[in-house]
Amino acid sequence: MTIDYGNLARIANDIRIDIIRSICAAGSGHPGGSLSAADILTVLYFQKMKIDPAQPNKKGRDKFVLSKGHAAPLLYSVLAEKGYFPKEELKNLRKIGSMLQGHPDMRKVPGVEMSTGSLGQGFSTAVGMALANKIDGSEARVYTLIGDGEMQEGLVWEATMCAAHYCLDGLTAILDWNGLQIDGQNCDVMTITPVDEKFRSFGWHVISIDGHDLKQISEALDAAEKVKGKPTMIVAKTIKGKGVSFMEGDAGWHGKAPNEAQARQAIEELGGAW
Repeated sequence: MTIDYGNLARIANDIRIDIIRSICAAGSGHPGGSLSAADILTVLYFQKMKIDPAQPNKKGRDKFVLSKGHAAPLLYSVLAEKGYFPKEELKNLRKIGSMLQGHPDMRKVPGVEMSTGSLGQGFSTAVGMALANKIDGSEARVYTLIGDGEMQEGLVWEATMCAAHYCLDGLTAILDWNGLQIDGQNCDVMTITPVDEKFRSFGWHVISIDGHDLKQISEALDAAEKVKGKPTMIVAKTIKGKGVSFMEGDAGWHGKAPNEAQARQAIEELGGAW
């Protein structure tokens, strides 16, 4: 199958624009880590995963868990772009009564497989989903996105052991390794390196990629499907705030909304119109 990477790039760009619009309208949210993982989720939802927006609970579907739940603006923008709900709903992010709260709610938002926000729990739930699939004999796959700061949670490593012990080859985890978290650089708060060696020592297959290279993302996901007897961790090196000059590589944009002037500049840089 020929993959149109140009079209995927356009979708990822549109998703980034929607992230900026929604967070600006909300006046709060997490742009940095949402922008850094936009390319990863674009490939997952628009090229890889077996899903049907018209039947979000269809049996046998692939599942995605956003373990770094604060990046909800990314997941919402992807789901809206995919057709799970109207894009018009994005302007209601974090509003009282809106289904699009600050962290994903599986009871309210079509396409959200797990309510996440408490770091480490989404990753653990994905392991449970993959184990359930194995018990059921299902060929459906489970994908989860984990943040690099999130890896400092002990819960993550318990789940990592569990996934390897039960040989969960139907599980692919992706590390959004942008090097920054709310308090600054990972290496200053609590270093996670050498992350690839750590996961290998726990019994995982590890693939390291550029998390903004759509071809590398796609090929890594394809390779993960071929791995047997162990789960796969894709270590994706990314840039926090990717696509917006004044946000890139700045931990201050972890959980801060742009004002209207900043949002206008960001959208113009992404090629959109305010």
